[in-house]
Amino acid sequence: MSEIISKYPKLSFNIVLVEPQIPNNTGNIGRLGVATHSRLHLIHPLGFELTDARVKRAGLDYWPELELVEHATFEDWFSELEDPSRVFFFSARAEQSFYDLQLQPGDSLVFGKEAEGLSPEIQERFKDRLVTIPFPGKVRSFNLANAVAMVLGEGMRQLGS
Repeated sequence: MSEIISKYPKLSFNIVLVEPQIPNNTGNIGRLGVATHSRLHLIHPLGFELTDARVKRAGLDYWPELELVEHATFEDWFSELEDPSRVFFFSARAEQSFYDLQLQPGDSLVFGKEAEGLSPEIQERFKDRLVTIPFPGKVRSFNLANAVAMVLGEGMRQLGS
């Protein structure tokens, strides 16, 4: 990836989706990226084409405003990070609450694919930065777009946006 020139004067976050599978979720998350001045990173393979009408429908007419970066592999994305210590990996199986984090502008928030979450290899490799969205109800996990929205909402609150 070449140097990214940001569309936004002040970047909030980097949203990273590892092998997303559902086009509607990705479209919705793209819209969230525009709303929060966050960049969306998509790590291939994707479970759909970005030209899929469902991506565009969920992203509405905001999709052209999105800062979108595609990466062939997880390692390609990871090797380009400026500060790997500011990356947080989300998993329903983590023990640490993401509410305990002190988020900073430019942090990377990494989410796994809808059906499986992050791979066991990624979870093991980054277990010291694995966090969860705590929930008291009887569900195994949140919808990906909802989880990203919850995390971005807390991040925006912390940044005083």
